[in-house]
Amino acid sequence: MKELSVCIVTLDGRDKILPCLASLFEKTRLDMHVVVVDNASEDGTPEAIRAAFPQVQVIVNTQNVGYARAVNQGIQACPARYHVLINPDAVLHNDALGLLRDFMEANPQAGICSPRVLNSDGSMQYQCRRGEARPGEVFAYFLGLSHLFPKDPRFTGYLLTHLDDNQVNEVKAVSGSTMLIRREVIEQIGCLDEQFFAYQEDADYCFTARQAGWKIFYVPDPVVIHIGGHGGSRKRPYFAIYHWHRSYFLYYRKNLARDYPFWFHPFYYFVMLVKLGLSLLGAFLSPEKVVGTKKPDPT
Repeated sequence: MKELSVCIVTLDGRDKILPCLASLFEKTRLDMHVVVVDNASEDGTPEAIRAAFPQVQVIVNTQNVGYARAVNQGIQACPARYHVLINPDAVLHNDALGLLRDFMEANPQAGICSPRVLNSDGSMQYQCRRGEARPGEVFAYFLGLSHLFPKDPRFTGYLLTHLDDNQVNEVKAVSGSTMLIRREVIEQIGCLDEQFFAYQEDADYCFTARQAGWKIFYVPDPVVIHIGGHGGSRKRPYFAIYHWHRSYFLYYRKNLARDYPFWFHPFYYFVMLVKLGLSLLGAFLSPEKVVGTKKPDPT
């Protein structure tokens, strides 16, 4: 059995995944199997990978089956002690995967962990460690309160900006941009929930793992640079915006709704529907089609 199995899902990301793969093989000291699941790219991504990295297993879907389902294909392709999810526009700065594995070996209660993830300009990408995405946390984030009071935990429950970036922290969720999962977690709770076509599947998986008794950690010494917003979502912005908002609806309904009174549900769904409309309008009016939080432009 391999020590690591690395799964990368692509959709029209040829120019980004080649540097990602190069950094994986250059920086990682552990024995690993790398599988790329391509969701029907039209830019020659599978062919480019096979030419540059023949050791990589490439699975090509004939249609876009969504992120969660593609990840599950990758996980099932190769048994390993640890499974790594990493985005195609991420680049390892150091032996991040080896350091994450070392942390997990030293902390058997840890089921999932994530490295320090940086934007292309070197700033912290706080999406790599998150709260539970409860309504209060989401409202504080989208209303800008977490930006106004970045060190006040009353308003920073979504991105946890009040935590020390240089300290290991147990958190509620981490980002699938780079996530390491212990095999025993997968054996206990299964793979990702495929009702999430894209977005929030990582938070949902962390929620399920915590419910099963596992702990989730942010680990600062491993470092990954993640560009973000430069894949298929930019080429299909309205489709991606719809699924981004749909994922919050699904996550709330599946994991959180039971904790709130019945009258709150239609209010929350209405707010998300309004935000969906505003986001679609904003994308129509803006020349930059970026889904989610905009990341610094690497150029």
